[in-house]
Amino acid sequence: MNELIKIEVRNNQQLVSGRELHKFLEVGTEYMKWFSRIIEKYNFIENKDFTVIVKNDEDDTAFGGIRKSTDHLMTLNMAKEIAMVSNTEKGKEARIYFIKCEEAWNSPEMILARANQIQSHMIEDYTKKIELLENKLKEDKPKVLFAESVATSKTSILVGDLAKIIKQNGVDIGAKRLFSWLRENGFLVKRQGTDYNMPTQKSMELELFEIKETAVTHADGHTTINKTPKVTGKGQIYFINKFKEA
Repeated sequence: MNELIKIEVRNNQQLVSGRELHKFLEVGTEYMKWFSRIIEKYNFIENKDFTVIVKNDEDDTAFGGIRKSTDHLMTLNMAKEIAMVSNTEKGKEARIYFIKCEEAWNSPEMILARANQIQSHMIEDYTKKIELLENKLKEDKPKVLFAESVATSKTSILVGDLAKIIKQNGVDIGAKRLFSWLRENGFLVKRQGTDYNMPTQKSMELELFEIKETAVTHADGHTTINKTPKVTGKGQIYFINKFKEA
């Protein structure tokens, strides 16, 4: 079948350009006036029977450049009705053509072809999504392994070392500022005294810190206990994530 008027397919629907139909019907009235009269007379509804399309066309006049033009994509039913009411030989020819296009579109072969195409697109989309997920898993695997190994590690580190790790993860912070942040956010005791900078009850319950005690024997023979807060593997992951999310 020869293509008298171009048929576009969008969202699994056959559509016809208003300007193409106007040209084929050899209407003497200017396009926009003709189309406005048609929709008013026959009560066609925008976004149901047709959609408005604004295009950039090359200006073939002496001025040149680009000019905007308005077109309309109409359903095949609307195009058939316009062709019929035009009451001309061209209109009759266009209507028969649209009916044949519709019959071909609804033939078992075309329905099967569209179903296969939709299925092919779905498989392609799923394949792309799976590839994206697999790539994401590959990217995240080292981070997950690091997190798991640190979280289960029996090696605790000093707050100063934690500050260095946090800095390596893109947050500019030093040991002094980290101590201050931990105190202000209730992870270390901020009250001056023997427990100053020691883990709070909350930190200990969350298993974020442990306290290392070291016995120090002085010159006069007496012994004191030095306490040092150390960040557990679980605490390292907790605080790294805390700062990365901030």
